[in-house]
Amino acid sequence: MRRLLRLLRILLVAHRYGLDQLVLGGFKHRWLRALARVLALGRDLGTPRGVRLRLALQSLGPIFVKFGQMLSTRRDLLPLDIADELALLQDRVPPFDSEVAVGLIEKALGGPLEQCFEQFERTPVASASIAQVHFATLPAAAGRAHDTPRDVAVKVLRPGMLAVIDQDLALMRLLAGWVERAWADGKRLKPREVVGEFDKYLHDELDLVREAANAAQLRRNMDGLGLVLIPRMVWDLCRPSVIVMERMRGVPISQIERLRAAGVDIRKLAQSGVEIFFTQVFRDGFFHADMHPGNIMVSLEPETFGWYIALDFGIIGTLSAFDKDYLAQNFIAFFQRDYRRVAELHLESGWVPADVRVEELEAAVRTVCEPQFERPLKDISLGQILMRLFQVSRRFKVEIQPQLVLLQKTLLNVEGLGRQLDPELDLWSTAQPFLRRWMRSQVGWPALREHLRREAPRYAQYLPALPRLAHQALEHSLGGRERELQRQLLAEQRRTNALLQGLVGFGLGVLAVLLVIALWDLHPF
Repeated sequence: MRRLLRLLRILLVAHRYGLDQLVLGGFKHRWLRALARVLALGRDLGTPRGVRLRLALQSLGPIFVKFGQMLSTRRDLLPLDIADELALLQDRVPPFDSEVAVGLIEKALGGPLEQCFEQFERTPVASASIAQVHFATLPAAAGRAHDTPRDVAVKVLRPGMLAVIDQDLALMRLLAGWVERAWADGKRLKPREVVGEFDKYLHDELDLVREAANAAQLRRNMDGLGLVLIPRMVWDLCRPSVIVMERMRGVPISQIERLRAAGVDIRKLAQSGVEIFFTQVFRDGFFHADMHPGNIMVSLEPETFGWYIALDFGIIGTLSAFDKDYLAQNFIAFFQRDYRRVAELHLESGWVPADVRVEELEAAVRTVCEPQFERPLKDISLGQILMRLFQVSRRFKVEIQPQLVLLQKTLLNVEGLGRQLDPELDLWSTAQPFLRRWMRSQVGWPALREHLRREAPRYAQYLPALPRLAHQALEHSLGGRERELQRQLLAEQRRTNALLQGLVGFGLGVLAVLLVIALWDLHPF
């Protein structure tokens, strides 16, 4: 009954905001199009469709807000006006009761609050759809590591989130099935696959230990770069529903005038953001994929003045060596206007069907990219270029990889943030030297030497077993052919033996005849 009531509410909200009209022209069946026109009578649908969709998702609650945020990253699937509007969705909801939060924390940590914290601020400092954050202070315990922070932030999951998420996801799957069957463009948009991707994304966020592990990996990767701070985790107080981390102090990056008044070099700050992003993407293949201004502060402490402070590590992107090489070569080929190379890279990736002619893909890429060069370099958006390449690729039945879509969304965030800080930021001039250095590090003797150094322990492990492995490989590769050759050789050997035996018998017979003749001559009868 509860699910049915929730479904009715979703349908009423969809009708109120005219979401049926978003796909009016795309319905397969004539009677569905007629029904949509009838339902539209008496409603004011003059508001742009993207705005109506955003307002509808906001009225349906935090799970649908997060779904809209995730949809905004799929610019390879959505019209631009809808994707841009969905990107405005804010994941802010009222905090839940502090006493409930205290109870959840005590249950997760297995003891009263006073046992774990010297001080705990019951008023939350941040609240979102999945969790909320409280500040606290740890006691000066002798048993902890010397670098354990005392001032911490405690992040706790909202109560009952799993049940709410599972209920709304079940309804989303139902609605996705309806859309796929009724809408002419439904199969291309893959609504059930999109909901499945959202399912994984949400359930990953429900495990806060995963977020803590992401933060630890990023902190290790960024150590020594001198540009960004990542909070340390207090691992003995981390649970799937509660994590405790170092409290970070800084100024929100959106407060540009405050940063400028404090003496921060805003232009350098913009360039540093680009360098951090490209380092995470091309050096590490492990990047913070939720870099909107709400998750970024700037440190004003003397020893880390002007450094970025990154927060919220629930969404992380990963790239393979193949992905990194594909992206770097695409960017460099684009700025050299080598559109044939861009087309060849799409084909070499294996994401384009083998029967696509490279000349056709090259012409399509040129159509997308050439107009970009009529703009000043500072106005060229690498994120927009990637998005348009994905849209062109869709015509050639390319399956765009999820990790690249996440990267494109993050790149748009980085560009937007960088140009908010410095409208004159030339992203290409900032990124190009890094990309070229990275490409040089991947080819030639230095790259080969580094690869051998990394793989040396594995080679040392397999080297003693190399003769046995080679023998097994030969046996495997020869297989039945070797056995057939052995059978043929054995048969040939048998035939040869038989022939030799016949020749020996014949020779003995001739020898016996000759012996008889000789004896006859000596002793005639």
